[in-house]
Amino acid sequence: MRNNIKLTAVAAVTTALALGVTACGSSSDPASAKKADGSVDTSAPLVVAASPTPHADILKFVKDNLAEKAGLKLDVKEFTDYVLPNKATEDGQVGANFFQHKPYLDDFNAKNGTHIVPVVNVHLEPLGLYSKKAKALADIKAGQTVAVPNDNTNEGRALQLLAENNLITLKQGVGSTAKLSDITDAKGLKFKELEAATLPRALGEVDAAVINGNYAIEADLKPKEQALALEKAEGNPYANFLAVKKGNENDPRVVKLAELLNSPEVKKFIEDKYAGSVITAFGKPQS
Repeated sequence: MRNNIKLTAVAAVTTALALGVTACGSSSDPASAKKADGSVDTSAPLVVAASPTPHADILKFVKDNLAEKAGLKLDVKEFTDYVLPNKATEDGQVGANFFQHKPYLDDFNAKNGTHIVPVVNVHLEPLGLYSKKAKALADIKAGQTVAVPNDNTNEGRALQLLAENNLITLKQGVGSTAKLSDITDAKGLKFKELEAATLPRALGEVDAAVINGNYAIEADLKPKEQALALEKAEGNPYANFLAVKKGNENDPRVVKLAELLNSPEVKKFIEDKYAGSVITAFGKPQS
């Protein structure tokens, strides 16, 4: 997912939802999926809210190459923030979304009283440590400044990556909730907290930066080749998944889309298109 969490006021959410959605594909009204008795019309297109890269790209591949044969009508709508897709899914304005990972969703549901649940894992956008000055991890030394995302879930994730690569030491057991105050040994490093989306642009102003996979891709960075350290997919809680409002998991359209998103064709598409910048992470989401 685009992992920076940028919460906005409810009024702004409403305005942005009305004005800031870009449709990709048919312009079906999500409300048209409801029958007169309130039940879901499974013959209507499944409208899915998605971040542009790589989520909407993956969905467009499914729509153009797999959906018709599977009997699925798919409508992809792009969102450029991380509040609106869950709000729209909760309100029934879209039938599903594809942009987030479990730590973000858990935090969002808790703070907003929403009831969004994961359906199936699809991919991981590995978080990486990048530098325009250092050529290897050994070049990151005391006195240098490392920029990290400033939101709750991604800062913890970034600090875990640094700790796993022996650049810092964290308090035992802090996990993905780690904060700068949980660093027990900074090994002389200094830290700069920035909004995740701005980190690629700030890369030349610091000695190194931990950047989310999707932002790295958009900045023409090549995680597999250029990252000094990179997350692994196995057992990673940050896999991005298809999600729906609780109770809609068995909608036949959702079931079909989940199957297609975990298909060999999608695996090949991800491997060919992203060359390691996006990694498949198929299967059941972590509980």
